[in-house]
Amino acid sequence: MSVDPRAPGGASRSGFGGFIQRLVVVESQELPALLAAFAGLFFMFASYTMLRPIREAMGIDSGAEKLPALFWGTFIAMLLVQPVYGWLTSRFPRAKFLPWVYGFFTANILAFWLWFNLESDHTWIARAYFIWVSVFTLFIVAVFWSLMADVFTREQAGRMFGFIAAGASTGGLLGPFLAGRLAVPLGTINLLLISSVLLATSLFFILKVIRWHRQFGVTTRPGESERALGGSSLAGFKMVVSNPYLLGIGLFVLLLTWASTFMYLEQQKLVAQAFTSRDARTQFFSNVDFWVQAFSLLTQVLIFGRLFKRVGLTPMIIIVPILMTFGYAAYALVPTFAVAVGVMIVRRVGEYSIARPCRDTLYTVVSREEKYKAKSLIDTFIYRGGDATSGSVYQFFSMTLGLSSAGIGWFGAAVCAVWAVLSYSLGRANEARRAPTPISGTESSHA
Repeated sequence: MSVDPRAPGGASRSGFGGFIQRLVVVESQELPALLAAFAGLFFMFASYTMLRPIREAMGIDSGAEKLPALFWGTFIAMLLVQPVYGWLTSRFPRAKFLPWVYGFFTANILAFWLWFNLESDHTWIARAYFIWVSVFTLFIVAVFWSLMADVFTREQAGRMFGFIAAGASTGGLLGPFLAGRLAVPLGTINLLLISSVLLATSLFFILKVIRWHRQFGVTTRPGESERALGGSSLAGFKMVVSNPYLLGIGLFVLLLTWASTFMYLEQQKLVAQAFTSRDARTQFFSNVDFWVQAFSLLTQVLIFGRLFKRVGLTPMIIIVPILMTFGYAAYALVPTFAVAVGVMIVRRVGEYSIARPCRDTLYTVVSREEKYKAKSLIDTFIYRGGDATSGSVYQFFSMTLGLSSAGIGWFGAAVCAVWAVLSYSLGRANEARRAPTPISGTESSHA
């Protein structure tokens, strides 16, 4: 195999590895970790996107007006689960607690399959399922990206996170594809069995990333990544409240959820009016998911890494808030079903392909304990708290005050404008905290 001296680190430029290196700026030594991380996220999202359209349809079946209550149910579930996760990260090294987290949720999928088959009335199962999927997706994604922020340096994150994030969109194409073709011959409930296998496969590749980091990862303290984090199971709360930088990230996530939930509830209201059956709604959500993942994949693979390298974090992290500001303004001027769906697609593509990798890059300059405990708290508890509070505010505005869709649009635009200002501040703060050498698994000073 010939070696091109122009390749990073003398990496081979032929074969499959060479093809990947033409897409991503990656060293030959980093390639196994890059591909394993991509595969882990691929199978995780394939598992999740077989579950998501069913959740959306079941949410409407429970009554669109009950969605804010389901958001609060999700928030309470997060409140109960978060201390358990904090205890796991405090007592066990990641090589032990990561399999536990993924194994727990795999067992949950199998338990729902059994429950659906044992009960004929699915009303309360559907509500429990809606809440559970919301908890499931945040925890498995939060754990994954905590690991990525721990394993890779900030410089590596800028080069590789966009491609790794493309695993979510690629898996997000596979999930709806399989669900659409297997739902009729196998039955919708039996798709849960396939989802559980996909999630277990994801864990296999995540463990490969951990093994790679043991051999090649950058750390200033040998064996640090294999030790438990220690501290209190509730330490994440204290970290976020006492650290202005982490508090800013928490506010970023809170505003993101407000920007998302207002348009999500508008969309659900319009979908309930446009489609009368669960099957039609599930088909609609599956089609939307497919195109969201397709556009996200193109952005992640072809645009994010190169644009991030050229302009840096700050210009990148403000793109989605600015787009959503204009999107909400457009909906305020033309409050139709098509515009609502279009704005939701832009929001989801932007979050998956730009906002999420940028947000996770923010954590590359914090301590290892903050990456797991504070990040998990922000990505789960604060995220779903934002869903719950914004859902109640939406319900108050639309049902109590009778605010029109146009009014909702202008309020959403104002929220997104504030979000854009905060995003700019966080990007600048991240640049200020950068050390002259790569930071990974090191202790950072608090702002």
